[in-house]
Amino acid sequence: MTDAPETARDYRDTVFLPKTDFPMKAGLAAKEPAILERWARTGLYARLREERAGRERFILHDGPPYANGDIHMGHAMNKVLKDIVVRSRTLMGHDAPYVPGWDCHGLPIEWKVEEAYRAKKLNKDDVPVAQFRAECRAYAEKWVAVQRAQFERLGVMGDWDEPYLTMNHDAEAAIVGELLKFAESGQLYRGAKPVMWSPVEKTALAEAEVEYEDVVSTQIDVAFEIVEAPNAPDLVGAHAVIWTTTPWTIPVNQALSYGEEIEYSLVHLNRVDAKTGSGWGRVSHILVATLLIEQVCGRLGISEHSIEWSGRGVELAGATVRHPMHHLGGFFAKPRPMLPGEFVTTDAGTGLVHMAPDHGEDDFLLCKAHGIDPVFAVDGAGMYRADWAWLGGQGSVINKKFVSAEGPICSDLRAAGALLAASDDYAHSYPHSWRSKAKVVFRATPQWFIPMDQTSLSPRSRGEGQDGSQASALGTAPLPGPLPGGERESNAPTLRDLALDAIERTRWVPARAQNRITAMVAQRPDWVISRQRAWGVPIALYVHRQTGEYLNDPAVNARIVAAFAAGGADAWFTADHQALLGDAYRVDDYEVITDILDVWFDSGCTYVFTLEQRYGEGVRADLYLEGSDQHRGWFQSSLLESAGTRGRAPYGAVLTHGFALDDKGRKMSKSIGNVVDPLKIIGESGADILRMWAASTDYFEDVRIGKEVLATSSDAYRKLRNSFRYLLGALDGFTEAERVAPADMPELERYVLHLLGALDRELRSAAEAYEFNRYLRALTDFANEDLSAFFFDIRKDSLYCDAPDECKRRSYRTVLDLLFHALVRYAAPVLCFTAEEVWQARFPSEDGSVHLLEWPEVPAVDDDALARRWREVRATRARVTDAIEPLRRAKTVRSSLEAEVRVPDMALDADLLAETFIVARVGEGTLDVERTAYLKCGRCWRHLPEVAEDGSLCGRCEGVVHA
Repeated sequence: MTDAPETARDYRDTVFLPKTDFPMKAGLAAKEPAILERWARTGLYARLREERAGRERFILHDGPPYANGDIHMGHAMNKVLKDIVVRSRTLMGHDAPYVPGWDCHGLPIEWKVEEAYRAKKLNKDDVPVAQFRAECRAYAEKWVAVQRAQFERLGVMGDWDEPYLTMNHDAEAAIVGELLKFAESGQLYRGAKPVMWSPVEKTALAEAEVEYEDVVSTQIDVAFEIVEAPNAPDLVGAHAVIWTTTPWTIPVNQALSYGEEIEYSLVHLNRVDAKTGSGWGRVSHILVATLLIEQVCGRLGISEHSIEWSGRGVELAGATVRHPMHHLGGFFAKPRPMLPGEFVTTDAGTGLVHMAPDHGEDDFLLCKAHGIDPVFAVDGAGMYRADWAWLGGQGSVINKKFVSAEGPICSDLRAAGALLAASDDYAHSYPHSWRSKAKVVFRATPQWFIPMDQTSLSPRSRGEGQDGSQASALGTAPLPGPLPGGERESNAPTLRDLALDAIERTRWVPARAQNRITAMVAQRPDWVISRQRAWGVPIALYVHRQTGEYLNDPAVNARIVAAFAAGGADAWFTADHQALLGDAYRVDDYEVITDILDVWFDSGCTYVFTLEQRYGEGVRADLYLEGSDQHRGWFQSSLLESAGTRGRAPYGAVLTHGFALDDKGRKMSKSIGNVVDPLKIIGESGADILRMWAASTDYFEDVRIGKEVLATSSDAYRKLRNSFRYLLGALDGFTEAERVAPADMPELERYVLHLLGALDRELRSAAEAYEFNRYLRALTDFANEDLSAFFFDIRKDSLYCDAPDECKRRSYRTVLDLLFHALVRYAAPVLCFTAEEVWQARFPSEDGSVHLLEWPEVPAVDDDALARRWREVRATRARVTDAIEPLRRAKTVRSSLEAEVRVPDMALDADLLAETFIVARVGEGTLDVERTAYLKCGRCWRHLPEVAEDGSLCGRCEGVVHA
């Protein structure tokens, strides 16, 4: 009888495999809420403030979102980027507080409350102001609570127990105090000039509250009969032709404008095509710019014409025309002067521009210079006022049918023989209210303004009280003074000068953002700060009924601010105004202003009641971080407010990011159905996936998000998580007794520490530059390419099979420990939940947190020669791997361990190269690969010369197993 063959021994129980309970499957959606609860229970944010007290402070001041609805992807992206900045600065050792805030006033919230009224068929104007304001406050409070929970769910760490709200009493008192500083320094006036007006919301709008949409409008050519032309008498009786895309402004026309250097021609209309409507047969001669004759004749349907006179615009000086509706008498019977205008061009139209000072900035300024004032014919709802001789009580002027080619305006002009052409086909971009989506108009109304170009402040307007004193009761911040350089007081800078100078002194990220805001501030008009609404901080001024001047008394102003501090802005609407005025003034002599402040003025003051009140007067933010649309919004309003009251910007640096678009690069819209809901992503995949996406994008530009984009982020997250899982498993049981000094480590370990040092410098540089896509890319590339695909791959043999006290294995585990402490910290600003989970998996505690740690101290192994040698080795390793692949596909070898290779450059010892390439043997020669004749060790699976037969042990494994 023969013996049965001996079964090969299973050596798995002798191999030191990684061991960890850290799961490969993340399950973030379920885990993250528990981590949030832990942070709240242990008071993580408050502990950070205590531990970092006295450290260099870094303040990112939160731009306030509106408290009116669930958060959207733009909110999520913005808050995540802010949180990454704050956490990275905290990691770098700063005291980096973050106070979240909300914009609680203004049209967005008021509009939502009005929508509820309209649904109940109620009119907001029939409700007492106090009741309406209380409902607005309740609405804002509701959504602050909702958004706060949603922002916290993103992992955003901050002072959520004491956020700033613009509707808090202390905030409203600070806002009115800032307004009164402008008043005391003479930087405030009331005037009637055209502003963007929403007939739907019945209020003035700021540029930041307007968005431009492509529309198709009515275009018309209208004839004005020339009745006087002292420098060109041949023109009398002819008709000056204007072209406009706002027919509704013709009933308010008061002049025509020409370009002095433009050549004009008197054109005789010899033949009119049949396609042209009737009604202007008596118009036989028209005056237009010579360069535009063919365009005009094309619109008018003129097939034949001749020129009877030509001359430069200067010859039109002193000419007058009459309005097409002059037969109505009164306003319409007055002659309309022809005025020179620098803004007139020959780019389009007729080369002549009709002037309605009520409805255009150029119109207003030119007419004002010639003593022509607005007439306020269009009311707040876009209707012509009832007593207007033409179309009185009719409208609205934004109604498409009303202004169409067949509407009443064109019909009346056609009947008067003045409508030369009309069509409803002019495509262009037009401003709309971003809230109601309705068209806005330029409309002259009495409004309050902060002047951009005022150069001198009178003693009275600087806040002089009745006793002649100039001490302000509103704070000690100095009034704007001269720019550095020693200009004389008479050359004191304007608000525009101060703002532009402050822009120059601010760091803009990306740098191109500076050009954008510079252009906006350089060209912007005076700041209209008044709104005709109910919910907001009132413009708390008293205007003398006879002089029209606002009261400028520091003592009165101080009482106003105190009233607001005690009772909020509501106090203004219920105040005993005689008590606020004091004994020196009679309330009957003053108009109490009830317009409210532009909400951008509110938010422009947030640094006052958030930074200065918490951290001290003069403290400003290190960083503002918002979307690129805030160049005309919060960045600018904050800049102007601070420059006007403190002579500088409220921030040291400004970072702007792009918009979140769908995966096709389109703006997200409910009507299109392409909205990507951040709350849904968090609920399904977890906040860390969304955070990883935000950090990975080139957020200085518009970014895309969709299923495929998120799948890429999820895959990158999975790889990084697996790297942490490997580290945790490989470090199981690691103690300080194993630690090896870098000088005593093998070359490979010292090379990896060299790479870690380079990574450390790169990450710090990227964090300081706010380039977190670069930061995350460097981190993931290091984990994937330098560690998983290289270092971990090579050293798994040593980890699994070397003796526990072997220097190489101890060195490897020492480096793994250093890597763990570094990588978990590096990942914490971006993957705040996962980093905490990883840290607690290795160092469990009741109240410890990775977020209490500081930037890691990395061993200094800066060896350029070592780095160059290993770069060459890695390049050769890649070529060897490529050369083995054909043999693997042909099944000549099943793994690289069965291969022998020859390489032209032996940069290292042959045994070390074999270990690095994970092959059986390395020799020198032309690159070549073949199957090895060596037999396989039954424990480590390496093919080595000392293995006598397949399955027996190599020398190393023999020593470990039988030790």
